[in-house]
Amino acid sequence: MNSEKSLINLVKNGDKKAYEVLVLQYQDRLVYSVYKFLKDYELAQDIAQEAFVKAFKNIEKFRGDSSFYTWIYRIAINTAKNFLSSKARSSEVYDDEIMELKLSESAVTTENPENILEAEELRTKMMEAIQSLPDDIRTTLSLREFDGLSYEEIAKVQNCPIGTVRSRIHKGREILDKTFSKYNMSNLETNTI
Repeated sequence: MNSEKSLINLVKNGDKKAYEVLVLQYQDRLVYSVYKFLKDYELAQDIAQEAFVKAFKNIEKFRGDSSFYTWIYRIAINTAKNFLSSKARSSEVYDDEIMELKLSESAVTTENPENILEAEELRTKMMEAIQSLPDDIRTTLSLREFDGLSYEEIAKVQNCPIGTVRSRIHKGREILDKTFSKYNMSNLETNTI
């Protein structure tokens, strides 16, 4: 992270080229993360751009306690939340297509129509299970499993203790495990009849 620290020091000293490098380094990842939150690509781009502008204006406040991405991610998500509350839209939504892509990578499908149908049914059940998780658990699990953030980064992003992060992740996995153990049992029972 020395290069990140160097870039940030350059930005703090007014180097606009260093700022451009930071934007290029994190822009796609940030847009992707905001898109998952808002489920609107153009809006995600606007929010990410606004987050970079806010970060640049407030770069002196960046202490380096976390990575730059964790800091700007939090700015972006807070900006998105403010947008949603100002527009009185529903709170957090989850990107079904990204989830389906993740699930399809692990689902075993062959040309056998029965296997394809079974995998599709499993994907649908998985999406329903994830959507049914409480918002805080779903968001925490998403940050860990799909964005790859560490527990410490998630705690900073969500402004909560690491123990809370661990608890939410454990509870989310536990709920999903129960859901799918029921699915597998009922699936086995119907196949043996």
